[in-house]
Amino acid sequence: MTEQHEAPGGVSGRALQKDIPQATVARLATYLRVLATLADEGVAIVSSEELAVAAGVNSAKLRKDLSFLGPNGVRGVGYDVARLRTRIEDVLGLSQGHRVVLVGAGNLGRALVGYGGFQRRGFTVVGIFDNHPEVIGLSVAGLVVRDVAGLAEAVAALDPTIAVITVPDDAAQDACDRLVAAGLQSILSFAPVELSAPGTVELRRVDLAVELQMLSFERVRNADNASALAAKTPEVARPSRISHRAPTAHTSAVHQALKHSAAAAHSASSHTATEPSSKGSVVTP
Repeated sequence: MTEQHEAPGGVSGRALQKDIPQATVARLATYLRVLATLADEGVAIVSSEELAVAAGVNSAKLRKDLSFLGPNGVRGVGYDVARLRTRIEDVLGLSQGHRVVLVGAGNLGRALVGYGGFQRRGFTVVGIFDNHPEVIGLSVAGLVVRDVAGLAEAVAALDPTIAVITVPDDAAQDACDRLVAAGLQSILSFAPVELSAPGTVELRRVDLAVELQMLSFERVRNADNASALAAKTPEVARPSRISHRAPTAHTSAVHQALKHSAAAAHSASSHTATEPSSKGSVVTP
């Protein structure tokens, strides 16, 4: 059995959060996705090497990241998948789940509301808002689009913890101001513009154009590296003897789950999102 996933002295996940670097937090989210896949496949124990490979990091970095969570596994045995998953969820603040409201019922907003993966990861969209007359009243994934004019009253009733902005650039600041006035302190914006918010508000921005530009840069660099490598005289590799060993049932199950996790990650990264149109008052349908 692996060790219990309790921090030294019974310290809670919330108490540990202040000491965890942002880069580690991002990787913890990746580990959580892999662990969820392993759990779905019925895998009970996973080694640090297997988890690291599936997450795209080296095992030393993974062990350092998990050290922020307190004792987690036993050398030579591995990590208890269910316990480690619960521990990461606790540290990421996902134990109780989150209620999400979204402002902007255009193409991108409707796509996000309809994405079932959020609920599986603890995020439930409870309200969607817009101010375009042709959009207000429409049903999106079981939710009726509400008039953004009633945002403050709706937020008081829905009690959300996170808000998402998917409106055109020129309407983003107004949407942000409305959300802040309604009491939201955690906001994610898909508008590619800088937004102003009080220091008490955690405001994060996703700029799809920047992400595409980064991919373009990496593509060119990889092509240049490949050309440079091809220009060199290839060395003749000496054949090596490889010992073959029949995989155990546990190993096969883990490898199958990790293969599914990698396929899911590739599928998620292959989706395209349509940036909302800048025409209309808030967002066009």
